[in-house]
Amino acid sequence: MRKPSVNITDFDYDLPEERIARFPLGERDASRLLVWRDGEISETGFAEIGRVLPRGSLLVFNNTRVVRARLIMHRESGARIEILCLEPSYPADYERAFAARGRCEWSCMVGNSKKWKAGPITIPFTYGDREHTLRAWREGEQNGGGQTVRFEWDADLTFGELLELLGRVPIPPYLNRDSEAIDNTRYQTVYATVEGSVAAPTAGLHFTPELIERLRAGGAETDEVTLHVGAGTFLPVKSEDALDHPMHTEHFEVTLATLEHLLEKSGSVVAVGTTSVRTLESLPALAWRIERSGGPEKGDAKPDRPVGQFEPYYIPEDFDGSRALEILAAWMRARGLDKITASTRIMITPAGFRFRIVCGLVTNFHQPKSTLLLLIAAFTEGDGGNAHGEWHRIYDHALAHGFRFLSYGDSSLLLR
Repeated sequence: MRKPSVNITDFDYDLPEERIARFPLGERDASRLLVWRDGEISETGFAEIGRVLPRGSLLVFNNTRVVRARLIMHRESGARIEILCLEPSYPADYERAFAARGRCEWSCMVGNSKKWKAGPITIPFTYGDREHTLRAWREGEQNGGGQTVRFEWDADLTFGELLELLGRVPIPPYLNRDSEAIDNTRYQTVYATVEGSVAAPTAGLHFTPELIERLRAGGAETDEVTLHVGAGTFLPVKSEDALDHPMHTEHFEVTLATLEHLLEKSGSVVAVGTTSVRTLESLPALAWRIERSGGPEKGDAKPDRPVGQFEPYYIPEDFDGSRALEILAAWMRARGLDKITASTRIMITPAGFRFRIVCGLVTNFHQPKSTLLLLIAAFTEGDGGNAHGEWHRIYDHALAHGFRFLSYGDSSLLLR
């Protein structure tokens, strides 16, 4: 059961502008790695992560791919309107939305929306030696300030192909720069395969194919989940009580084979990034739904209903990760499912969250007063009312020793 409040001011720290890494290093694995193991802090290079990983670890990567979801369009008056495509509305799933031809609708964030009161905005473009136009109409406001935008185009292209041709990589706003050619490759993990994110799972940016192969050769195992990262990941916590912050919904997929692998490696799971943590720690909530409603044969995970913001806090203490994975896998086998598709609004804070799946975490250094920093505090067992918990000691060390922060910054390995 969660505590009554978490004061967000306890999760603030001074992040000088010059410590924010605005561009990636020349080599992905040339970054530094802070290692926190049961309260002890040490340092190494990221290329040496295999030396400090627990023997037999299962690394779980998020294989989502960042789409060029940022479109710069113009009104006839010349006014510039920026559209960030967040998630599909029609067709409602990512695969069909990216395959759509001629027309589709998306939930979007719109910049300079006051200049777009009515009528279409456009991007003219050339394709196949002919002139074409992408047009967009506002279809209405959504809860939370988003907008439904209808797109129509006259070229023989899918919407996914159109975004690749006309869109820009939506790099984080705190980089304070426009996207450049380097971001097309470096704001993307080397194992990204499933299109759908508007932000990269940045902990994975440090891995190279060669490093992953060395880790496997050294005895580590790997697996993948998919969680499409939404723009809500950048929203600061504005409420004094962090638990009043409304969490965004993100869609995820996990295969039956991955569930079985997680079960086999129970106690050795190292999540690569907070998005992998959010996916893995949402699974017990789905399993508890099944258990409460009749078990694997008769129960229902209700995957069409997002895992609630505080739903995992109300799972009984004795309902551990292995049992949760067994129940969810049995439920899938009983229905002939090879993967489960669901969504989550999970909020991981030091207010009593219990980690049931994840034992280790590879992650970058996050913004002050962010939900990601709350997750780090929870994972390192900091106290929600204590401004000088383990997270603070880790970040003090990183700041004092020249580590680079945020998406293109250095990394950490946290081991409970």
